[in-house]
Amino acid sequence: MHIYFLGICGTAMGNAALLMRSTGHTISGADTGIYPPMSDMLRGANVSILEGWDAARLAALKPDLAVIGNALSRGNPEVEWLLESRRIPFVSLPELLRRHVLSERRNIVIGGTHGKTTTSCLTALLLLENGADPGWLIGGEPYDLPNGSAAGNAGGAFVIEGDEYDSAFFDKRGKLIQYMPTFLLINNIEFDHADIFRDLEDVLRTFAHAARVVPRNGAIIANGDDPNVARILAEVSWCPIVRVGTGADNDVRIEDFAEDNAGAHFRLATHRAHAAVPHLPKETIHWNAMGLFNARNAAMAATAAAIAIEADGRGGKLENLDVLARFHGVKRRQEQRASSPRLLVIEDFGHHPTAIALTLESLRRRYPHYHLHAAFEPRSNTAARRVFQEAFTTALAAADTIWLAPPHLAGRLPARECLDTAAVAEGLRGQRRRAFAAPTPEALFAALCTDVASATAEKPHLVVFFSNGSFNGIIQRFAALAATTPATP
Repeated sequence: MHIYFLGICGTAMGNAALLMRSTGHTISGADTGIYPPMSDMLRGANVSILEGWDAARLAALKPDLAVIGNALSRGNPEVEWLLESRRIPFVSLPELLRRHVLSERRNIVIGGTHGKTTTSCLTALLLLENGADPGWLIGGEPYDLPNGSAAGNAGGAFVIEGDEYDSAFFDKRGKLIQYMPTFLLINNIEFDHADIFRDLEDVLRTFAHAARVVPRNGAIIANGDDPNVARILAEVSWCPIVRVGTGADNDVRIEDFAEDNAGAHFRLATHRAHAAVPHLPKETIHWNAMGLFNARNAAMAATAAAIAIEADGRGGKLENLDVLARFHGVKRRQEQRASSPRLLVIEDFGHHPTAIALTLESLRRRYPHYHLHAAFEPRSNTAARRVFQEAFTTALAAADTIWLAPPHLAGRLPARECLDTAAVAEGLRGQRRRAFAAPTPEALFAALCTDVASATAEKPHLVVFFSNGSFNGIIQRFAALAATTPATP
């Protein structure tokens, strides 16, 4: 079958295209802003990538099926032609995966407001290391897996990131509902995606719908410390629940967590309150991933992998956690971009106040003698809105100096709805922090370079960039300067 992807260079769409290519389909697609690494990966797999949108070109290609990414909307020339001509059937990405990949698999669907990509990578890696031959589809660029997607053993476990965001402009259901979870992970639940959800209750409704399709022979692996997750679990009576966390009531407990500049370590203690609680190795885990939040990601992943292995009926158990010590993470998740004795540069995908606060808290533990700079681009549809203005002020106060770029949606949202970065900066200065609200990313870059270059040598400096977008390329430029002239970037 010839499958055509509209928006093929997005991380999830591109990895899905590669997955379908690996199962024997002919793949092509179109996008704008085509750039590596996804473009190189697709072309390396003999996938044809077309620049821009052209309805006549699509009509001439005559694919058997079109997949419309959720970044596409009405007004796109190819979308309009598909709707008007009805000559080519079209589906959303979740529907494609449900029909052609997930329908005959034991799916491990990783859900939650934070940590989905890292937990998906960890789950797939643990299954792979323990001989399970899983399939996977990752919404990021993993360092430790061969690719962002793999078919794995037909009929076996398949790990997929279960985003609660909508599926397409014509299908507003959350993706995770359509992924047919045998095992559903709920890592945490907070309000996010203010462009499609009205409030927290709206978000909770999507997770409740996903929980309702978990079969009796499956399980829900849940953050047992999260009160919002507890609200979902209170309604579940049809499948086992395995709770993971630090509290005494959890079935799998994270114990003895500690972190310093040498890394982090913790143990997983299993309390087999019921049959669904899996066997887990008891050794202490030493690794380089930051924060208790990543230890929780690992605990959730290990629990899910162990349950999936025990459920396949071959008598196996999760025996090996050694791969965690070698885990390098996911691109743009607490990723070190440059390092010298005087300056450390880190990039993070953080765009929610909770994620930013947890990352800064971990950086404080690891680098207590550094002057900590946080540069934040409010780019997501929620971050650019005023809904989290007070929360961002509180979260960013964990840094010494804060650099705020203008909201990505400035000029497209009414001023009363848009994040007021000047007010955030003022609030931070009221907490005795140095804070600057820049008029443009370029102005932020120039001021940051000048500030770090002119600083005294009393303390080394750590600059962490938070953005789920490009930050106008300034992260790469600042890291390059820091690497080439570490004393005065």
